[in-house]
Amino acid sequence: MNPPHRPRSHAGEHTTAGPPGRLRPLLHHDVPASFAIFLLAVPLSLGVAAATGAPLIAGLVATVAGGLVAGAFGGAPLQVSGAATGLTVVSAGLIAQYGFAATAMITLAAGGLQIVLGLLRAGRLALSLSPAVVHGMLAGIGLSIAIGQLLVVLGGHSTGSVRADLAALFAELGRSHLGSVLVGFVVVAVMLVWPTVPHAEYVPAPLAAVLAGTLLSTTLHLGVTTVDLPSDPLSGLVLPEVPDGTAGGVLLAVVTVALVASTESLLSAVAVDRLHDGRRADLDRELVAQGAANAVSGALGGLPISGGAVRGSANVAAGARTRASTVLHGLWVAVFVLTLAPLLELIPLAALAGVLLVVGLRLVAPGRIRTLWRHGELTVYVVTVLGVLVLGLVEGVLIGVAVAVLRSLYRLAHCSVRVQQEHDSWHVEVRGSLVFLGVGRLVRGLRRVPLGRHVVLELHVDFLDHAAFEAIDDWRAGYQRLGGHVEVDEVHDTWFSRAVLGTPALRKTEPSPLPRWFAPWSHWQSTRGSGRTDVRLPVQRDAEVDRMILGMSAFERHSAPLVRPFLADLAAHGQRPRQLFITCADSRVVPNLITSSGPGDLFCVRNIGNLVPRPDGGGRAGVDHSVGAAIEYAVEVLGVTTIVVCGHSDCGAMKALVTGSARRDSHLHSWLAHAEPSLIRFHEPTAPSCQDLPVAERLSVANVAQQLENLLAHPSVREAVNAGALTLVGTYFDISATRVYLVDPDRNGLEPVRV
Repeated sequence: MNPPHRPRSHAGEHTTAGPPGRLRPLLHHDVPASFAIFLLAVPLSLGVAAATGAPLIAGLVATVAGGLVAGAFGGAPLQVSGAATGLTVVSAGLIAQYGFAATAMITLAAGGLQIVLGLLRAGRLALSLSPAVVHGMLAGIGLSIAIGQLLVVLGGHSTGSVRADLAALFAELGRSHLGSVLVGFVVVAVMLVWPTVPHAEYVPAPLAAVLAGTLLSTTLHLGVTTVDLPSDPLSGLVLPEVPDGTAGGVLLAVVTVALVASTESLLSAVAVDRLHDGRRADLDRELVAQGAANAVSGALGGLPISGGAVRGSANVAAGARTRASTVLHGLWVAVFVLTLAPLLELIPLAALAGVLLVVGLRLVAPGRIRTLWRHGELTVYVVTVLGVLVLGLVEGVLIGVAVAVLRSLYRLAHCSVRVQQEHDSWHVEVRGSLVFLGVGRLVRGLRRVPLGRHVVLELHVDFLDHAAFEAIDDWRAGYQRLGGHVEVDEVHDTWFSRAVLGTPALRKTEPSPLPRWFAPWSHWQSTRGSGRTDVRLPVQRDAEVDRMILGMSAFERHSAPLVRPFLADLAAHGQRPRQLFITCADSRVVPNLITSSGPGDLFCVRNIGNLVPRPDGGGRAGVDHSVGAAIEYAVEVLGVTTIVVCGHSDCGAMKALVTGSARRDSHLHSWLAHAEPSLIRFHEPTAPSCQDLPVAERLSVANVAQQLENLLAHPSVREAVNAGALTLVGTYFDISATRVYLVDPDRNGLEPVRV
């Protein structure tokens, strides 16, 4: 269950107010939060220490160092650090192999390595590790903890080895340890039920569970093993010693502790970041602070430290605003150990084991497993979990990383090859990244094409390495030697063409040429008889194939599958456009392109000069029924809410008006008579226009303004506008600048489009 979201302001930063201004939020938010996480940290610290076989005081030392050092200097102010839960199995193995004093020295050295990594700005690299490996590692650690602590609940002792713990677990099932089992059962039950209790968030579940187990044990005099601390807690500290072992083994231990602690801390910092709205974590600074805390903890005889998502989320949920809550929690733990240590000796070890049993199982998150399944990463997760359980943490993570890399290579190298016959030719469609790992699949697909046919090889690829290029080129040459004909049609990029010309691309690039629904035919089609070989040419049967036919063919192959769902819906339910778009017939003005619209969005009317003739004919211009009929249908039948008149630069109709070049007995001359009001508007001295534009462009702008006025002469438009159901908009498209402007009809001016 996620903790409640509590917004805060600028975590880890000082406000501009004086001391009284800083003291108020400290007392109201950070001090109460520090007590909440203090109550959570004590049982967790003791549980981790008990699970590893370290002196119990070592877990508390780690919590104090984590709070005072990592809390004061870390880059994630609301993250709470303490004895590393994720390193429980590793620490137990190191203590069993080298002893605790040597493990403390390994912790100190690992802290130094973390500081170096942080100074090298390696903190952000942790985010590059596959989430499947990270969560598989955490799940493996969680299951290892759960198995070991279940053994403790049954009255036994964890060995730190999953296989040995499993063997001992079956042996313990035949023995009678009713007291430990009863305490452990109660603690687990409280841990599971506590979040559902009203107002339970004020007392951490681990504290409530440990209190319940302790009260049960003391009340019924169950005689279970309890926490054992020296009368003088400081006398129980074990100072670090140089490990007695091979240099390689010790170095591997140092690197393992550093990497696991760093990964757990950085991932926890990112997780805690998502729970508040303050400043984001500085991962490199956090890594340096974690290293300093581990160095201090190891020097004082403490366990390895890491940031914990459980403690950090509890800190945010408790209302913490600054790093003061984290620092104070470490201070409270130190005071508690020095003054109230005898109270800790009442706690049964089975109670601490029950807490860690639940914490360990919660690291196996079903929601995360479902997410990884949907993303096809479950194999990596399962392999990592099994590797950690069977072989150990380092081995399991390395195996998981290897499987993740292999999965990535497969995905990157995977290509699909589809071969089908189209009339009297064959069509081979290849999609994906063509690298040497996929050459086998590619060649097998190409060899399925019968000899002596006309073949179009259609490439939808984002990368083509030398091996794949040679495979295609060799097959193409051999196929054509045997009487066939091959044309390579590159849809998204020209990888093959550039390789043929001796200038192959070396890395992935943005698709070029442009997608065909944007680019002109001349950009991706070739004409016969030019004397050059164009490997992007689609199938052509005649000496010259109409460009539109080629375009239609490309549409059916590439674009139709993408727009078919939208058109099928429109065919079933009819068109429902909300805009009538009136623009020029100029081939350079593409309404759907400049409005980023699709099928069913625009009801379009196109004519020379984007004119809207007045319904009364306007003098010698005469009556035009075509545009009027479209306007009436759009307003009265379709119920459009907007009518847009779009003019454009370099308009031939406006040039003809300015120069009077239209032949008097031509249809163009008769049509342009409808634009005479635009000329009158243009020459009015009280109607200034864009003086920095050429004459024809200024006339284009004035023409748009005039057509908006002409629209109001249509009764259906005027009634809809007066009723507030219709809006008239004028726009101007600058072709060379590829910019759209709004037209202000009051001053014949242009305004940029703003959202």
